[in-house]
Amino acid sequence: MVKSTNGLHANKQRWKIFLSLMVLIVIALSLAVSNSFVAKIGEREKSKAKQWVEAIKKKGELVQLSNAIFSELKRKEKQKIDLVVEAQKILLTKSDLSKNQDVEFSLSIIQSNTEIPVVLLTDENNVMQYRNMDSLFRGISSFSEKDSICLSKASEWENIGQYRVIEYLDGEFLKFVYGNSFELERLQRESALLISSFNNEIKDNKALIPVMLWDVSSDSLEASNLDFNEADSKLLREEWKLDNTPLVFDFGTGKKELYFSDSDELIYLQWIPSIQFLVLAMLILLGYFIFSTYRKAEQKRVWAGMAKETAHQLGTPLSSLMGWQAHLESLKVDPMVTTEMKKDLVRLERITDRFSKIGSESKLEQKDISGTIENNLDYLRARLSNKVELIFHSDLEPTDSVDHNASLIDWVVENLCKNAVDAMQGDGKLEVKIYNQKTNIAIDFIDSGKGISAKDQKAIFEPGFSTKKRGWGLGLALVKRIIEEHHSGKVFVASSKIGYGTTFRILLPKR
Repeated sequence: MVKSTNGLHANKQRWKIFLSLMVLIVIALSLAVSNSFVAKIGEREKSKAKQWVEAIKKKGELVQLSNAIFSELKRKEKQKIDLVVEAQKILLTKSDLSKNQDVEFSLSIIQSNTEIPVVLLTDENNVMQYRNMDSLFRGISSFSEKDSICLSKASEWENIGQYRVIEYLDGEFLKFVYGNSFELERLQRESALLISSFNNEIKDNKALIPVMLWDVSSDSLEASNLDFNEADSKLLREEWKLDNTPLVFDFGTGKKELYFSDSDELIYLQWIPSIQFLVLAMLILLGYFIFSTYRKAEQKRVWAGMAKETAHQLGTPLSSLMGWQAHLESLKVDPMVTTEMKKDLVRLERITDRFSKIGSESKLEQKDISGTIENNLDYLRARLSNKVELIFHSDLEPTDSVDHNASLIDWVVENLCKNAVDAMQGDGKLEVKIYNQKTNIAIDFIDSGKGISAKDQKAIFEPGFSTKKRGWGLGLALVKRIIEEHHSGKVFVASSKIGYGTTFRILLPKR
């Protein structure tokens, strides 16, 4: 049915496209600028996080180095103790001490130990000798108190396996118990402080990036700057592992893995462009909805005002013409003239009634819709071209009535039929079918015209859209207004194929 749009509608469409493009360009520029700022801030955040991770890595390496030095010192002290023990064995097992060269050498080994505290105990657990214990005896002069301290420390060292048993006579044994050197003890304390500081730095990192230190041997969380339970930490660990490769440390107490992720601020920044786009889209849609509502309300007022004014303007000359027609009848003028004149006046009166009703709240009546449409088609059939085959079919029962305004429905039928005849160029077949649906009464207008293109099907009901060189493009707009606003129904193109025709469908709700 549609061939082309008129200039007004085409200009409106072009303006819509232009404004839509301008909005898209503004949104694109806004998002580009925002993304640029967000990217720069994000890079800065990542740079800070990387610097912190590198610092943590260096600190971890320092702790590892300290533990390596500690382990090496401990190994050397063990070697030294082994020499001292062997020397002690020689001294205890040689009967002639003055003639034996090994005794002098053994004594020199024992005397060279000026750092590692040792205690020699008898089978009865009595202190026989001690060495390098002076730092523990500060302020103590009593031998019994010194022995008590030696026994206490010897028990502590023995519990951690730092002792040797020496057989000096057949069946006679002495226990050689030793501790760590005071320097090694100091290094061990420093190492513990470094590890504690390392863990505390992880826990205190609240403002930079989320991290957690994982103990591999026990498969448990050791330290983190987040508050969560064990199950959540394991899930997060798997997620973070995909984002960043964990740092691996070994502080001598087992393998540790440091997992880290992006900061909350960086994650929020990444979402800003999307949120901004959604907010802008919502504001644009809201603005469009508000202006569209006002525009439609204004159109309705214009429609109503024009309709009422048209009905009013037609009323005065129509009354005068009716008076002249009655006067001509009284003058015995040719009856054919007065009869045809009367038909035209009835037609004008019906048109005036239609304009009056469409401009105000129309009254709907429970009537047989089939009868209303069939009567109108009978009227039109006599006025259409002989080349147009008009067929009417209704599946409704006499009891199937629909609330409608007969005068306005007549106008709808006339507009759709004339539209179909124009599409067929006065030669073709037009079928009007009425049938039941679940909640509606459906009315189909099926023509054999030239069809409507897909891109024009949405625009044909807009005011000002016309396919003819001469025409206001108001016929289908009136149909839509009457059906949707006055009858709470729907009208749409059910199907159309270029060169084969179109089906318009009206749905009127059952009461």
